[in-house]
Amino acid sequence: MAHAYTPGLKVTESDNIEKLRRLPLLGDVLVNKGDKVTPDVIVARTELPGEPHAVNVANILGIEPEDIEHFMVKKIGDHVKKDEPIAQYRAFFGLINRPAPSKVEGTIELISPVTGQVTIREANIPVEIDAYIEGVVKDVMPREGVIIQCTGAFIQGIFGVGGETTGNIKMVATSPDQVLDAAMITPEHKDLIIVGGSLVTGAALKRASEVGAKGVVAGGIIDKDLVEFLGYDIGVAITGAEDINITVIITEGFGRIRMADKTFNLLKELEGESVSMNGATQIRAGVMRPEIIAPRHKAQHAAELTEEKASEGLVPGTPIRVIREPYFGMLAEVVELPPELQKIETEAHVRIMTVKLRDGRVVTVPRANVEIIEG
Repeated sequence: MAHAYTPGLKVTESDNIEKLRRLPLLGDVLVNKGDKVTPDVIVARTELPGEPHAVNVANILGIEPEDIEHFMVKKIGDHVKKDEPIAQYRAFFGLINRPAPSKVEGTIELISPVTGQVTIREANIPVEIDAYIEGVVKDVMPREGVIIQCTGAFIQGIFGVGGETTGNIKMVATSPDQVLDAAMITPEHKDLIIVGGSLVTGAALKRASEVGAKGVVAGGIIDKDLVEFLGYDIGVAITGAEDINITVIITEGFGRIRMADKTFNLLKELEGESVSMNGATQIRAGVMRPEIIAPRHKAQHAAELTEEKASEGLVPGTPIRVIREPYFGMLAEVVELPPELQKIETEAHVRIMTVKLRDGRVVTVPRANVEIIEG
């Protein structure tokens, strides 16, 4: 049970991948089990109710709420345009003519003789869910969504912003410790997912967005550059819904951190291939990692993970990344896993491990401060 709560950061050139594509409300599923799909295929569709707006008709016309229905010129279910009268007060042979206009275009949903208000709901908002990855429909949940399955390369990052996108991988950095700056990005990178090394600068992010790149992948980023690019501090909330035209995935952490060789080499191997990419990240309950998926990559060599291998967890030799100071972002290998609880600087008693950092140092860290780099 030593590994039960150890998060894993997966980087593998061949894996069995499943993606749940679920509607926010019940709707229609448009594909069948066994169908082959591409990322842009719409697999399910529904409609979200439009926003409701209340018009205080009784107040506008100067009448009692219980008399509202006598002055309505529209009834429940009628479609109305913005500024179109929904009720009218006339007196003295038309000398007094007071209309109650609609605030928005929509449908009359409720006429209340208690409050004297009329509720108008805007048009429903269509919602479509695409497949996101190329694969096969493994299962269908009637009126809810589908599960798409594929075999391919799978890379998880440590942090990201921006939603789902697809594009071809383009290596811009020539080594995992090279900084990606604005001068390296050209109009030829339009619609591509460009890969840097140890750092992407704020100027490079802006340039990539300007030329129309679909995504950027790098080892690290300076937090103030990210805040400046977004225009606000994202805090600890879930990311992925930012109003930006590019998706960014950071594989190692904040600051200038050399991209892991395994990650860089796999991205280099994927150059020219079409991949699916999602920057959505959640670091609290229900951890969600940003990801890059390359369907069909080396599919012919894929092998099923055995239950023994899948549950192996932390053992001597396991590659890990430290996710807390003072060794934040450093890659290491497990040397020893003492079973006894040990007291650390915070006075807490925790399980620790001895690890060997890439620079050769052997240090001791709490087990909760690392994540497995799965392969």
